Amino acid sequence: MKRIVSSVAALALAVGLASAASAEPFNGPYVGVQAGWNQDKLGTPSTPLGNVAIDRSQDSFSGGVFAGYDYKVSPRFVIGAEAGVQFGNDDSVARDTGAALVTVDPKRSFDLTARAGYLVTDNTLLYARGGYTNARVRTSVEDAAGIRSASANRDGWLVGGGLEHAISDNVSARAEYRYSDLDEGNGKFDRHQALFGIAYRF
Repeated sequence: MKRIVSSVAALALAVGLASAASAEPFNGPYVGVQAGWNQDKLGTPSTPLGNVAIDRSQDSFSGGVFAGYDYKVSPRFVIGAEAGVQFGNDDSVARDTGAALVTVDPKRSFDLTARAGYLVTDNTLLYARGGYTNARVRTSVEDAAGIRSASANRDGWLVGGGLEHAISDNVSARAEYRYSDLDEGNGKFDRHQALFGIAYRF
């Protein structure tokens, strides 16, 4: 009986120590969800249907998931990498030119970014982000000849920054602004986002 009690106590102590070691904020793997405001601003971007004159912007809701890994390089500095997928709602940008109705409809986007931050307190990280982003976009043109549609991937780059706070040992919340350039060197296709997220840290 003593042997069983001792084994249970040793196991409980080991689990406790492991949890304490892995519970340090901003050091290790995490997954999360995020949502917020999205604005796409288009000029005359190139598409599979040719250059389309939109010259409009559209505000919409965006939501998605992310996963990443943080590494504390010193007591105050953190670096990390993250991948995310975003989906928009009611985010089509359209213009009636008189001769045609042109619609650009972003379907989804994903990003691969690095971030670096400074711990202003033990539980609050101020950070900057930058990296690659890609958006799947469907373009439609309706004119006297009928309706033509085509989809394509747009490559771009992303920069941003935000503030993340550890609510508990395993949960953190963040607020972040992002700017994405999806021009591909032709026309204008800019994206602005203000996102709020919750992460679970392992």
